[in-house]
Amino acid sequence: MTRRCTRRGFLATGVASAVSLAGCVADAQEPPVDVRGAMYLPARAMNSFQMWHTYERGVTERDMGFATRLNLNGLRTWLSYEAWHKDKESFGRAVDHFLRTAESHEIRIILGIFEGVGRPPVPKNLYDTDPWTGTSVWSPGKQVMRNPDRWGGPTRFAEWVMNRYRDDERVLAIEVMNEPGWRQWKKRFAREMFRVVREERGDVPLTVGATSLANVADYYDWGVDVMQFHYNYPNTQAIYRDVLAQANKLQQSAGMPVWLTEWQRIANFGWGQKNVPPTKRGPRYASLVPPIREAGVGNFFWSLMLKPAYMLSQRKRGILNGVFHEDGVVWSKKDARAIKSMSGDDSFSGEQRKEWPEWANEVPERANEES
Repeated sequence: MTRRCTRRGFLATGVASAVSLAGCVADAQEPPVDVRGAMYLPARAMNSFQMWHTYERGVTERDMGFATRLNLNGLRTWLSYEAWHKDKESFGRAVDHFLRTAESHEIRIILGIFEGVGRPPVPKNLYDTDPWTGTSVWSPGKQVMRNPDRWGGPTRFAEWVMNRYRDDERVLAIEVMNEPGWRQWKKRFAREMFRVVREERGDVPLTVGATSLANVADYYDWGVDVMQFHYNYPNTQAIYRDVLAQANKLQQSAGMPVWLTEWQRIANFGWGQKNVPPTKRGPRYASLVPPIREAGVGNFFWSLMLKPAYMLSQRKRGILNGVFHEDGVVWSKKDARAIKSMSGDDSFSGEQRKEWPEWANEVPERANEES
């Protein structure tokens, strides 16, 4: 038996051994990696606004079932200020259903409040579902983030999130913003929103999505409870082992968990090489599981569902991410077994289909033409 982990218990156990998503008291046999998760957006949602504005309960329930087939115990997703602003009641019902469904599958959620990556959240971008042009969007937009006089709306949204979920045991952590990065106007906005959230804090730990270990120090100074870093495309496993060793050293010295919250594959094809066909630029998670498992770093791969790359710059190179097709067939059984092995069980039963989803077939075709 296990018990839920409060924020105090979470922080107390976060360094001595990896934080158990099931609770602070671990089962008799520990898995090789304790925090095992994926980034989640529905397959056909090009951004988080689309996920919540047209929320589909059946899709959430189906996809959570896929996550359990890999023995995942965490998912990371982002909310949407724009969807909340448009219809607060509907948005709240959708988030509550999402968390209830996660709990039924023994999965806990990193809930992101704001998104620092993408294009302006204008209607053209918010509603574009075309697999070639549909894009991630900033949330809120650049004009809001740059202007403190317009921070009232985002502040109310952050307070709304905290009032509902700051003590919610289904929430693993609240991520105030994804990748504020290096731009000062974006960091100023993120820091102020973190201050707002920190004043409303409860038992749920607070965090910020960092582009790399290099800019984690800023967020440590803000008062995060969990440090994150992203590293999607290393050239070799050796490079990755070095970075993961740095992450573990940082965890020990900082006295708090450090999680790898975005990773994908070794990208030894090189971004500048045009002789590699887009169809060969698909998922290969098994190439990075060995160093992650050896290091025991809590992690979230990108992404659970098979879909064109989140960033347009990668999509137009023909990049495909994900494990599951919408019918439950996986892209690669080798990848599925590797990911599941981080729970201590590398068995996986199912079919594989190394084909782009039919609804997104134009992406590799157009990428091939443009290359």
